[in-house]
Amino acid sequence: MTTKILMVAIAFLGIANVASAQDSSFRGRKYKAPPPVSHVEVTVLRSDSGKPVTDASVIFHPLVHGKDRGNMELKTDSDGKALIDVIETGSTIRLQVIAPSYQTFGQDYKIDKSAMELTIKLNRAVHQYSIYGDLQQDSTSKPKQNSAPPSKPNP
Repeated sequence: MTTKILMVAIAFLGIANVASAQDSSFRGRKYKAPPPVSHVEVTVLRSDSGKPVTDASVIFHPLVHGKDRGNMELKTDSDGKALIDVIETGSTIRLQVIAPSYQTFGQDYKIDKSAMELTIKLNRAVHQYSIYGDLQQDSTSKPKQNSAPPSKPNP
């Protein structure tokens, strides 16, 4: 009988130790709230007429210590607007806007408010200059051939 009482007492002490080992203030990893985010609205307009540019690619490049950490791309709607709500407040982004027949736009912005509106005015594309000059040939000209006779192999 004493052995049964002794075993019950040991079992009770073991359960008590397990219960006391569970501290209610610590439950694994501590919860870390997500950082606050900003609502960023980008409006893309034509610089000459002020009309919206539809289907322009608006690319957000988050910068960490001046280095690009991926990108998020959106297309503008019929009003020329692209909305995003996942950029951390206080972060820096590189905004890039690409649209056919327009010059590519790029600039860095500090997202320091809970809501920001950015208006981008795109210029029409202009002739690109090249170090190679004008490579157009008229259809009647033939490429120049080497006038030197072919060399003979040495025996």
